[in-house]
Amino acid sequence: MAHFPSIFNDVIGPVMRGPSSSHCAASLRIGRLCRDLMDGDIQEVYIEFDPNGSLATTHKGQGSDMGLFGGFMGWEADDERLPNYLSAIEEAGIQIKIDIHPIGATHPNTYQITLKNSRETHKVIALSTGGGMIQVIEIDGAAVSMAGDFYQTLIYSTSPSSIMAYIEQSFSADELSLRKGDPSFIEIKSGQQIPDDLETSLLDMEAVLGIKKLNPVLPVLARKDLKVPFITCNEMLTYNRNKNLELWELALAYESMRGAISEEEVFEKMRSILKIMQNAITLGLKGTQYADRILGPQSLTFQEKMDGKKLVEGAVLNQVILYTSAMMEVKSSMGVIVAAPTAGSCGALPGAIIGIGKILELSEDELVKALLAAGLIGVFIAAHATFAAEVGGCMAECGSGSGMAAAGIVVLKGGSLQQSLSAASMALQSSLGMVCDMIADRVEAPCLNRNVMAATNAISCANMALSDYNHLIPLDEVIETMKRVGDAMPNTLCCTGLGGLAITKTAKKIEAQLAKGEHTTNKTFYKVC
Repeated sequence: MAHFPSIFNDVIGPVMRGPSSSHCAASLRIGRLCRDLMDGDIQEVYIEFDPNGSLATTHKGQGSDMGLFGGFMGWEADDERLPNYLSAIEEAGIQIKIDIHPIGATHPNTYQITLKNSRETHKVIALSTGGGMIQVIEIDGAAVSMAGDFYQTLIYSTSPSSIMAYIEQSFSADELSLRKGDPSFIEIKSGQQIPDDLETSLLDMEAVLGIKKLNPVLPVLARKDLKVPFITCNEMLTYNRNKNLELWELALAYESMRGAISEEEVFEKMRSILKIMQNAITLGLKGTQYADRILGPQSLTFQEKMDGKKLVEGAVLNQVILYTSAMMEVKSSMGVIVAAPTAGSCGALPGAIIGIGKILELSEDELVKALLAAGLIGVFIAAHATFAAEVGGCMAECGSGSGMAAAGIVVLKGGSLQQSLSAASMALQSSLGMVCDMIADRVEAPCLNRNVMAATNAISCANMALSDYNHLIPLDEVIETMKRVGDAMPNTLCCTGLGGLAITKTAKKIEAQLAKGEHTTNKTFYKVC
């Protein structure tokens, strides 16, 4: 079944707390599926990370543990209890052990999880693929492909062929497959859970050993024979021939078909996203506090200097820097933000669009249109490159955010479709090869600087596009290049803390200081081997 990105699944979302969407939100979604697999009864968990992957060095500092443990508890990605995940797991009596040793993982964000209770044991292997998206690739030794965008029913059986025939006569599934593992099971993918009467009749059969019902963890579901109007920029231009739609209107057409909802619903869903972003910026400008962080609320000083006219003049530029900073500080203090396209790059897009909107006194509808346009650029990136810094460095996160923001800014200024695509192309060209080298495993520095760079680069590229600068390389080809460059980058520069600024003398000193403070709060049930 083909995967077509959704603006609200893959690009602008999830709504979440925590420093990293590929660590916090993705791991929480994996944890939620694990909880369903165990019918909500988890007593012991054994988690294995490969030493050559990103999670070996970042699982604690970037919030993978927080998200995963929150998922075991059944929480949502924006749950206010997430900062207290350790005490919650302890109170629940869930024993957790983490081992870091070779497991043969081929993806840097691989989770190998064994779950136990007094009745059963299950093993799950899952990937975080960037921006909060996941892929479960194995359950109980059977190869699967689960993104969390279906209702999924697993039927463990001693006679799967006869059970499959019975299901085919009783229920219309989007996909029905036999998964050969230890033990084997039948997997049903559908847009709704199987009916209670079907479940009851199956459980009455001697050949059925058990049934597991896994709920979707993504807001926009997939379906059988899912289609979209286009999936590349070039296809979009062909689709738009004789339609003359603007970029935001093309985004409506895409997401409406992708999500099987009306264009009005798409527009209003993006409006709700905008309001969450605006609220986060407002909170950030009031000042944020959180113990486990490196940087304090620097946007307060920036606003003071800006108001006192002690900065280099540039109303739009300074407003965007202020808003980008405020958003990043809310993220770093465990406030609610929108990953756009990731939590680590959550400041650039809203900082640019909302900041420019304030200076130009634009309406809410105009800001929504800009976010929709940005979202469609992100769809092309998600489909053909990546948002995961573990795979493509900061180019995949802040670089993508910059390209998306540049297209949205052109929409704010009433530019043409071609100018939006040109702006996105130039912004992405400017970001190729950008490394991810977070200091002390915290998504703060140089992340804040790079979000500001991404937002201000977007302004520059938008203005160049509005002045009809020639971007030369078509957007599709730039995105293909992003993928090739990411594949060529060494893992030391891709969100592992093993290269770049992360291994400077000062960074290691900061890391040691943080580790010393964290050591006093460790719980005996939680040990890293």
